[in-house]
Amino acid sequence: MTTRRILLIDDHPLFREGLKTIIRRDTAFDVAGEAGTAQEGMRAAQTLRPDLAVVDISLPDKSGIQLVRELAAALPQMRIIVVSMHSKVDYIVEAFQAGATGYVTKDSASENLLTGLLAVAKGEIFLDPSISREVARRLLEAPGHRRDQQGAVAGDGSAAYDALTPREREVMRLVCEGMYTKEIADALSISIKTVEHHRAGVMRKLGMQNTVELVRYAVKIGLID
Repeated sequence: MTTRRILLIDDHPLFREGLKTIIRRDTAFDVAGEAGTAQEGMRAAQTLRPDLAVVDISLPDKSGIQLVRELAAALPQMRIIVVSMHSKVDYIVEAFQAGATGYVTKDSASENLLTGLLAVAKGEIFLDPSISREVARRLLEAPGHRRDQQGAVAGDGSAAYDALTPREREVMRLVCEGMYTKEIADALSISIKTVEHHRAGVMRKLGMQNTVELVRYAVKIGLID
């Protein structure tokens, strides 16, 4: 049986060691390399050309979602599985839309990572079973969400959020996570002016006046904890 080569991209060395320990349980896989930033990850992927990449969403220099998008474009044959602490629906939907083929939460990685790797290596889609059925249902309905008769998203009042573009959602999430404009620009590889443009669009479409209101809204719809 052919051994599948894996690239690990996560900014926590101890967690990467934990992932390597899990992966070594199955001789079908071999860790070909590892990286702690998006830039290092892209460089390693282009050099090593692994069969699979395990990517964290929260990286110090760029959004993991953006990295997944870039990896999928640069190496379309490589399968990508996201291993993240986030289990919110929008992170999961955006990860798959960006090009991921699997999603595992860090809390359940010891139980589900190998299963996920085996699935995506065979060309299947894998979604961590610990993620709620509601998340899975909304993922299948992406990019739209289920709506009630009045057009609002059932349950969480996030109808206005649906009007945002994918980039506006990405900027909104990073703003709510406390990143400064320049940090967001660097993370997304866009200009400061473009970040400000998207942020203004978010505030206008959501009817928000300041960042505090925006963060409260993000918590309400489950975008951040």
